[in-house]
Amino acid sequence: MTTANILIVEDEPAIQELLAFNVAQCGYRAIQAFDTQGAQNEINRALPDLILLDWMLPGTSGVEFARHLRADSRTREIPIIMLTARTEEHDKVLGLESGADDYITKPFSPRELMARIRAVLRRRAPQMTDETVAVEGIELSPTTHRVNANGVNIDLGPTEFRLLHFFMTHVERVYSRTQLLDQVWGDHVFVEERTVDVHIRRLRQALEASGLDHLIQTVRGSGYRFSKQ
Repeated sequence: MTTANILIVEDEPAIQELLAFNVAQCGYRAIQAFDTQGAQNEINRALPDLILLDWMLPGTSGVEFARHLRADSRTREIPIIMLTARTEEHDKVLGLESGADDYITKPFSPRELMARIRAVLRRRAPQMTDETVAVEGIELSPTTHRVNANGVNIDLGPTEFRLLHFFMTHVERVYSRTQLLDQVWGDHVFVEERTVDVHIRRLRQALEASGLDHLIQTVRGSGYRFSKQ
């Protein structure tokens, strides 16, 4: 499974280290920033898969930064969990209205935080979880890296595996080559768009033995989709 990169934006060093430790313990990669400028620098290098964002930060607040991220097409879809000591309902509403996907009040237990992270990733970036996915006769296990299609074990390379996992967790949606490069290869990875075509062809060839290669469809002028039809 591709390890999710989690950007932690927290200005208190002790809390920052605790969050990074717990994130790493759960198998995710922790990226650390102490303010929004540091966070923006990390985002400019590569998009994280999820952001843990403290409300009270020096300079730009977490709420303002969340609004900024939601207004930018490049960062609009990044899941955000807001961290705050504020407990009033109107504060929670403000945090969610700024674009946060979830809101957790301090102090919180590491177990609760990890449950929230997993829940948000399941909703917003399901290809980053380790749950087995089954669609239209294909079963894919991220933990064992095995694929079974109509009773046939399918041998896939790492890129084809990630590509199939992404398609199976985003059924019926059309993705351009550029979008697939960002989602599967990673943001800021500079490879030719036609590389996507090569790996799509390899994925279809691998699925031919099961008779399910038709599920990977070319949408003329737009890109590709995984379709149940």
